[in-house]
Amino acid sequence: MSVYSMTGFANAQMTDASSQTAVSIEIRSVNSRFLDLAFRLPDELRQLEPQLRALLTNSIKRGKVELRVSVDQSSENLISIPSTAFLQHLKSLQSSIQATLPDARTLSVADIIRMAGTSQRQASNASTTLANNVGSQKIFFEHVQTTISDFLASRQREGERLALMLHDRIDLLRALAEQAKPMIPQLVVQQKQKFLERWREAMAIGLTDSPSKTSSSTTEQAALDRALGESTAFAIRIDVAEELTRLASHLDEIERLLHQGGENGKRFDFLIQELHREANTLGSKSSVLELSRISVEMKVIIEQMREQVQNIE
Repeated sequence: MSVYSMTGFANAQMTDASSQTAVSIEIRSVNSRFLDLAFRLPDELRQLEPQLRALLTNSIKRGKVELRVSVDQSSENLISIPSTAFLQHLKSLQSSIQATLPDARTLSVADIIRMAGTSQRQASNASTTLANNVGSQKIFFEHVQTTISDFLASRQREGERLALMLHDRIDLLRALAEQAKPMIPQLVVQQKQKFLERWREAMAIGLTDSPSKTSSSTTEQAALDRALGESTAFAIRIDVAEELTRLASHLDEIERLLHQGGENGKRFDFLIQELHREANTLGSKSSVLELSRISVEMKVIIEQMREQVQNIE
């Protein structure tokens, strides 16, 4: 199963030969926490909204989705030749009017075409025909379903690009974690050496000031215990092995979800929050500039991932 983005676009057109109308169908979407549907339909097609809503909710789970339908009659239909009966009817009306109003002007060709077009539009409105004609509705909903399929395909293509980007960022985070791992034992050893050097310096001063062997032996042991205790406390304080293990676990889960596909956008949001928490803790425990740099780079990459997973369905 693929990963789907909440960003997508598709459109289609159909022609209704019975009314010589062109129907344009367009679906577009952006990210949203939930499924938010909006319909832009001609008033005559409002009665079709429940069926359109059902088609969308069966295929889409998250995103702010807009479906827009516009209906245009062809210019050929609007300027069609008036029928003989219509022309005879106009001639009769004109004769009756001029008999009563001799100064009334004779109808021009433009007047006749305009009146014929108005009459035809009133007799056969494009949207009304589509709304009431069962055959036209069937063709219309077939085109809507095709548009939804194209729309889902566009979301899938965008989702695949997001998945590739996330895999790339996961590799970068793993590389940074590998850089951080050997630093901790080295820091512990270096700090232990510093504590022991301070202990030796203190012992050298203590032996000079105190000639008593018993007293100096007791002081020496106490100082050594304190130095080793401080070294142990320091090792515990800077140990980030647990954070690195949890970070690797979160990365494994993200990769698993990317491979699994489906509607995992909210799970991705949670995992990104956890990654950020581990990177923050890594920085707070840092005692050297290099480890701080790794923490900062991790947080930059995680923010890039956060921006992208917000577009995943």
